[in-house]
Amino acid sequence: MQYDYADNGTRGEVLAQVRRVVIKIGTRLLMDVKGQSPAERIRQLMKVVGELRQSGLEVVVVTSGAIGAGMELLKLRRRPKGMAALQALAAVGQCQLMTLYEEASSELGFHCGQLLLTAADLHDRSRHLRVAQCLNELLAREVLPVINENDSVCVDEIKVGDNDTLAALVAGMARADLTILLTTIDGMRERDETTGELGKRMSVVRELGSEIYNMAQGTDGNRFSVGGMITKLRAAAMVTRSGEPLIIAEGFDFAILPRIMAAEDVGTIFLPSRHRRMHARQRFLAFFSEPQGELIVDEGAAKALISQGRSLLPGGIVGLRGVFKAGDTVSIVNLARQEIARGTVNFSHEDVSRICGAKSGDLERLLDRPVNSQEVVHRDAMVLL
Repeated sequence: MQYDYADNGTRGEVLAQVRRVVIKIGTRLLMDVKGQSPAERIRQLMKVVGELRQSGLEVVVVTSGAIGAGMELLKLRRRPKGMAALQALAAVGQCQLMTLYEEASSELGFHCGQLLLTAADLHDRSRHLRVAQCLNELLAREVLPVINENDSVCVDEIKVGDNDTLAALVAGMARADLTILLTTIDGMRERDETTGELGKRMSVVRELGSEIYNMAQGTDGNRFSVGGMITKLRAAAMVTRSGEPLIIAEGFDFAILPRIMAAEDVGTIFLPSRHRRMHARQRFLAFFSEPQGELIVDEGAAKALISQGRSLLPGGIVGLRGVFKAGDTVSIVNLARQEIARGTVNFSHEDVSRICGAKSGDLERLLDRPVNSQEVVHRDAMVLL
């Protein structure tokens, strides 16, 4: 199996060196807890976050709830469907949300810094670096970064889409040691594929394979929010492939956070899928830089990339898709069209189409010009997935 029901000391080993943590708070945990106002919920959260900070942790909060806060403030019972209405609610609600965060944190002796991000802020290299610098500066000044997607200006085509994904991307950008997704469920549970009934909680997920994805069940979406277990698994895939753990846990009681940090067997921990953490350039290639094309490689080339850490030479390429220029990011896929790597390509799509399958020594003859590189994608500009 790809998972275990009991922790058996795994968490203690994995969490021992955690110093920087990203915590994502689902909308329903702030806006939809019976008998408690959003202000009360945020005060409770900030109290626990303050305690974590005092213990020596650097904390980043990814918060949902702007649209939900706007609905509460404007007394709307149903979530609108129109984009303009949702953007307006986000504009109203984000002000309210950050007011509550700052009031609660300042009472405890620290301050919050707001970062509202779009997909373009993450995917454009220069903007990405500036956001990362700002984030690190806030942490250096002991300010709590509170991050949300900028829903008041985003449209579907440029949205990150959900805050589980946003939390994973922020964790990658911040090089967080741990990502925690707090939600309304107590972790990943088994599901009977025939009846759909949920079974035991998985304590430890060692590998995110088809067995786990097939059991993804339900959603925490309601009138305030979108999302569900499948978005959390996608976030877990990003984080664990970067070389860090991710935990999904129930967050109705924020006191679960110190319990998580004490390595108690709560929620579900997804273990890193690689022994060495990705460095910053690898992370950007893997999760932020959008591929402009696709290189299809044969079995020999795939093996050389994966098992031997080689560069991609033209002889191993059997086809390509897309329009790209030298310096663009491309996906490298095997014959089954499974993505095995991403990298920065040294040739345009026109050039690659002329040198597919060729020996490296023939490139200048085939292209009728001098070439600076015989590698189509150099291993130093590539990340395995």
